[in-house]
Amino acid sequence: MKTLEGSCHCGAVRFTVRSHTPQPYMRCYCSICRKTAGGAGCAINIMGERRTLVVTGRDSVAVYRARVEEGGKTVTSPARRHFCKRCGSALYVTDPRWPQWVYPHASAIDTPLPRPAETAHIMLDSKAPWVEVPAAGKRHRHFAGYPNQSIEDWHRTRGLYEE
Repeated sequence: MKTLEGSCHCGAVRFTVRSHTPQPYMRCYCSICRKTAGGAGCAINIMGERRTLVVTGRDSVAVYRARVEEGGKTVTSPARRHFCKRCGSALYVTDPRWPQWVYPHASAIDTPLPRPAETAHIMLDSKAPWVEVPAAGKRHRHFAGYPNQSIEDWHRTRGLYEE
């Protein structure tokens, strides 16, 4: 298991979290990630054990809960997007549906992360039209929505899960 260190841009928030799955392989193009995390029109989340999350500067952390369409109605998502309220940096996502996990944004991680051999481009049905996604192939897999394979399973099937 690898300890990841992260921070916001202005330095008001720092955090550490332990991760079995540190490969930043999944790029999400949903409108929520695109608008709250920015970048190339996508966000890259990895997964850590929530019980190991240590945050300093917690008073500078704010939470956003997105409005989403569900069953023809607009509802508030249970997912909590944590960001620095001073500089706006996206930090990590927590979700009560998966209380054991925290999903740090790879962009907030200061620890060198491995370059993934393969990238999953997900939520492409929500992608902004100006965003260019690499062509599908051996190194780039495309998904209209969420893939069936979990972050943990992706790492395990490729021998990348860190004990």
